[in-house]
Amino acid sequence: MSNQATPDRFISPKQQSEDKRLAGVLRPQRLLEFTGQEKLKTNLAILIEAAQGRQEPLDHILFHGPPGLGKTTLAHVVANEMNVNIRITAGPAIERAGDLAAILTNMRAGDILFIDEVHRLGRAVEEILYPAMEDFVLDIIVGKGPGAKNVRLKLPRFTVIGATTRLALLTAPLRARFGAAYRMDFYEQAAIEQIVLRGASIFDVPVATDGASEIARRARGTPRVALRLLRRVRDYAQVRAEGQIDVETAVAALNLLEIDNLGLDDLDRRVLRAIIEKFGGGPVGLDTIAASISEEPDTIMDVVEPYLLQLGFLERTARGRVATPHAYKHLGLTAVSAPNTPPIQPGLFSPSSPDEA
Repeated sequence: MSNQATPDRFISPKQQSEDKRLAGVLRPQRLLEFTGQEKLKTNLAILIEAAQGRQEPLDHILFHGPPGLGKTTLAHVVANEMNVNIRITAGPAIERAGDLAAILTNMRAGDILFIDEVHRLGRAVEEILYPAMEDFVLDIIVGKGPGAKNVRLKLPRFTVIGATTRLALLTAPLRARFGAAYRMDFYEQAAIEQIVLRGASIFDVPVATDGASEIARRARGTPRVALRLLRRVRDYAQVRAEGQIDVETAVAALNLLEIDNLGLDDLDRRVLRAIIEKFGGGPVGLDTIAASISEEPDTIMDVVEPYLLQLGFLERTARGRVATPHAYKHLGLTAVSAPNTPPIQPGLFSPSSPDEA
């Protein structure tokens, strides 16, 4: 199955090369500069202040939730608030236990080790990480066979911050070693608007409030998507609107990108139409949906489904995925058995999130 179109999606929450290049410029440095996730920020502020009051390193922290919501950014913010160094790696990058040992032996007291995609750590690597997180020791096997010896090295007290989009794939022993676990949810539209306005000021591009609201409405509650759309609207405004972003310019630019007023793009609509038109609205299995539109199941589950579930366009059942009456209405299709439903309000999300697969 082909997955060629996915990296080019403007509304994909996955980090793209341009996002990575501009991250240092756009990333807030302190908790006060970080917009949204108010409850999480309050809990973090208490955690940080308590650790500083005791003059101790922070407890290990786990951030989990859909991609693009600021897990990496928060790790940098925590490091800045604690005034310590942060070392960054990712689960797939640590292939051998020796790779992790090399990182840990270079940690200093209070330092933060940020592990993105922590659920993708190998089992052998996890076995090294357990005592390092719990007892701050590193167990190394020297030699082979009957003459092998276990050497235990003491490590300075440090903090591991893990980030994952798939909490269910994190092993129970590793999850238990994080003293604080925080769920990151999609952002309210008002928070996304503030992020767009802040990004526009950094890019030095004039944007009207209604223009920022239109970009935020289509950003799927995700800051990374909002800032990416802002850059594309800025390009359109520079070429066709004398550089000024107002609501008309934003609508024209985003319509040209085929991103509708709820932030759905062609892939989202193809998933919904496949369920409705090919399989009678469901229930239908994930693999069957993926095969019918030539996409990867993981792409649909990780990138497409969370937002459709949040909008109430899709339901997960024991028998498969089911399109809701809201989805029929949005696509302008008629569902014979669909009851009357209230209109969807763009940008308003419930506090709960879909279960992570």
